[in-house]
Amino acid sequence: MNLISSTDALRKACENLAKSEFIAVDTEFMRESTYWPELCLIQAAGGDEEVVIDPLAEGIDLSPFWDLLKNESILKVLHAPRQDMEIFVQRLGSVPAPIFDTQTAAMALGLGDQIAYDALVREFLDIHIDKGSRFTDWSRRPLSDKQLSYALSDVTHLRDLFPQLMARLEKQGRTAWAEAEMQAFYDAGLYDTKPEDAWRRLKLRKMKPSWLAALKTAAHWREAEARERNTPRNRIMKDEALYAIAQSGPTSEDGLAQIRGVPKGFERSRAGKSLIEALKTAMSDPKAHAPEVEKRKPLPAGIGPTVELLKVLLRHVSEARGVSPRMIATVSDLEQIAAWDEPDVQALKGWRREVFGEEALKLKRGETALLIENGEVVTRPV
Repeated sequence: MNLISSTDALRKACENLAKSEFIAVDTEFMRESTYWPELCLIQAAGGDEEVVIDPLAEGIDLSPFWDLLKNESILKVLHAPRQDMEIFVQRLGSVPAPIFDTQTAAMALGLGDQIAYDALVREFLDIHIDKGSRFTDWSRRPLSDKQLSYALSDVTHLRDLFPQLMARLEKQGRTAWAEAEMQAFYDAGLYDTKPEDAWRRLKLRKMKPSWLAALKTAAHWREAEARERNTPRNRIMKDEALYAIAQSGPTSEDGLAQIRGVPKGFERSRAGKSLIEALKTAMSDPKAHAPEVEKRKPLPAGIGPTVELLKVLLRHVSEARGVSPRMIATVSDLEQIAAWDEPDVQALKGWRREVFGEEALKLKRGETALLIENGEVVTRPV
């Protein structure tokens, strides 16, 4: 076990890791009581080097590791990396590149929509991970050898299974599929909810300008408060309270005090007063302060049976091709295909169109039929 707790040791470890063509990376963090994730451990493995880094160690400077992540000649291999990337983008200000997500690759191989890391390790390495340390409080010190070994295994197994995963992708001609899907991870906006965009996290129950303006304002206020106080957003105010604010648009202390879910006396607090002032501004001109919401064309009536047939076709194609249905098309894609001639959906682009989209359009036009032969669904030209 190589537990890194000093800058010098970290620098030497990163120099060794930098000699590898790829490194497996993972983190352990806590965020139950904070807005920003508290980075507690960093694990990395590449070649013969495998380390656990203690970012909470007194005096440690993580710059050598951040420089390693920014090195574009080294592939960073992670499993379901969105939360890890949130930490990296916060610290680096940009997305480390290039990256490879083993969960996305597994989808391309038909191993499930969101296969867990331990299941992937069983699939490729025939190793069963002891998950006894899974719910460790990683911010506590000291950590036991068992806990550190568990954390390190997250990257040592990842390092060992990655070449096998790549070999299977290449054998089945799915490498480009997986890499195309991973491009979404390079959008830095995916990992940082800016206060002005916080309303996008909520369901839009109404389209009235006054309702939208109040919701956007309240969501903006809550996100800014949560970030400033480093507190989970729902500890600032619950979603349901935001919806109630959107419904009534309070612009006074009395109005805010009557909202269900708003703590007693909150309207007189500094935070409460700042929310009221923001709502006053928004309610003075709701159309100017309401977000621009793209209104989707309503789906025509009677497309339900067509959508169901497309679902059957999708399942048939995904099983025949050995790829996750979710990776090929979403329910929304199927609805759009059923409703319109050439909708702008992912299922009708690139490799997805080749393996599914064209057949879906033929089924819709009545040029292909779905039949059951010997207990199995098959397609036949009409």
